[in-house]
Amino acid sequence: MPTLDDILEHVGEFDLFQKQAFFFLCLLSATFAPIYVGIVFLGFTPDHRCFSPGVSELSKRCGWSLEEELNYTVPGRGIPGDTFTSQCRRYDVDWNQTALSCMDPLANFTGNRSHIPLTTCQDGWVYDTPGSSIVTEFNLVCADAWKVDLFQSCVNVGFFLGSLGIGYVADRFGRKACLLITVFINSLSGVLMAISPNYVSMLIFRLLQGLVSKGSWISGYILITEFVGPGYRRTVAILYQMVFTVGLVILSGIAYMIPHWRWLQLTVSVPTFLFLLYYWCVPESPRWLLSQKKKTKAIKIMDHIAQKNGKLLPANFKTLSLEEDDDTEKLSPSFRDLFRTPQIRQYTLILMYIWFSSSVLYQGVIMYMGATAVNLYLDFFYSALVEFPAALIIIFTIDRVGRRYPLAASNFIAGVVCSIMIFIPNDIHWLKVTVACVGRMGITIAFQMICLVNAELYPTFIRNLGVMVCSSLCDVGGIITPFIVFRLTEIWHELPLILFALIGVLASGMVLRLPETKGKMLPETIEDAEKLGKRKPKENKIFLQIEKSEDVDI
Repeated sequence: MPTLDDILEHVGEFDLFQKQAFFFLCLLSATFAPIYVGIVFLGFTPDHRCFSPGVSELSKRCGWSLEEELNYTVPGRGIPGDTFTSQCRRYDVDWNQTALSCMDPLANFTGNRSHIPLTTCQDGWVYDTPGSSIVTEFNLVCADAWKVDLFQSCVNVGFFLGSLGIGYVADRFGRKACLLITVFINSLSGVLMAISPNYVSMLIFRLLQGLVSKGSWISGYILITEFVGPGYRRTVAILYQMVFTVGLVILSGIAYMIPHWRWLQLTVSVPTFLFLLYYWCVPESPRWLLSQKKKTKAIKIMDHIAQKNGKLLPANFKTLSLEEDDDTEKLSPSFRDLFRTPQIRQYTLILMYIWFSSSVLYQGVIMYMGATAVNLYLDFFYSALVEFPAALIIIFTIDRVGRRYPLAASNFIAGVVCSIMIFIPNDIHWLKVTVACVGRMGITIAFQMICLVNAELYPTFIRNLGVMVCSSLCDVGGIITPFIVFRLTEIWHELPLILFALIGVLASGMVLRLPETKGKMLPETIEDAEKLGKRKPKENKIFLQIEKSEDVDI
């Protein structure tokens, strides 16, 4: 019986149907960007200071400039490294007193400003920004600054929990059903987050969005890789992820034009309701249908693909696929299948760590670069552009070199770059940013390749489950990364880079224990997946040495 890949070679591996499906599903990848890294704009923290009642009126009466007002009324200014005092403390002074002098309003209290008592920002803060973010609206600064980290960690908690359940749903009930359900919940929760009245409700909707958004992205990824033939699977997988980078670039432009977080959130959420139209545009995966013994439906979809591509479905495929195999049970996905056999168990454990390390390095480098950002929108835009050459490097090298060595090298480069950044002085800003971009390019290559390798190592009936479970460790990395970056930098500014370097180098070594999947068919069964990791036994060759006798004269 011919495999599905054999049939795709006849009806078209990447023809009109696949191109149309690829375009539709790529839109999912672009809209995932605001969810994954939207915190950069939704939760940006502008320069701020305590609001002191009476200061504004005194400043107008005295005709102070903004700089003069800050010098007279904000404590801790001009002290290197002491941003806490200027942002989170204010003078315990009644600025409404009419006796205050315009030349030195604090002279009446003490000759030395350091002796004036300070108090907390009891009346709120003043933010130096024309826009708004969740930070400025809910005052997530000073003692509540950790709530911004929690906001980002919360969506990763949703990714993690969703990975454990949605992968099973996609493998049990189908890719298309999973896609439509997650798209609807994701769109609705995104809109509800934009109109949430307080921090707690916003956090709940953010968690809900995390529960389903990654599931829809992965479902689209699995669908497109199962629609195309093996000759194009690698290319569409990389391009699908490169469209995520397009989403990053577009996001920076939208955020620049819409600097208010609620309108920004609505702008990126409302259009995603249009993905519900995929009910009529994208069919179920025939590969999944065959794995579930739903051969009639699979034949119908393959006929549709063939007609769309202007081809005919081979008759022998119809005959063989319509025969009922009464002795074959329908394969149902199980978590045990990811650990039951030795090779798949090894794949699962290694892939889990690589997903974890990729997430920590990718998000960690972005956050670390954000700490030195001069212009939020331009810096985000430039760093996003670095991901395009990363995708091109994969496209032009992966078929020549393979999957394993580029994946190991990219992790190694990311780790080494982090170690180099430790020794670059902060005053050489351009060099540090340039080196960081090289590291981001390396970890982007690893991130894009791990999705491809992960899907190619598992058999069809647990493929989506395998990708979702392994990638759940990516979400664990996303949960802890904000706290790693911001808490360790309080101890030593370069400490996170040491941890990133160790994680990246270790990941490069573990990748070398995975089998090469270049040019191989997607495994259909557990046995097929087990064979990927086993070397073929060497053939015993017998060499016969024939001695040539000398000619004897008679």
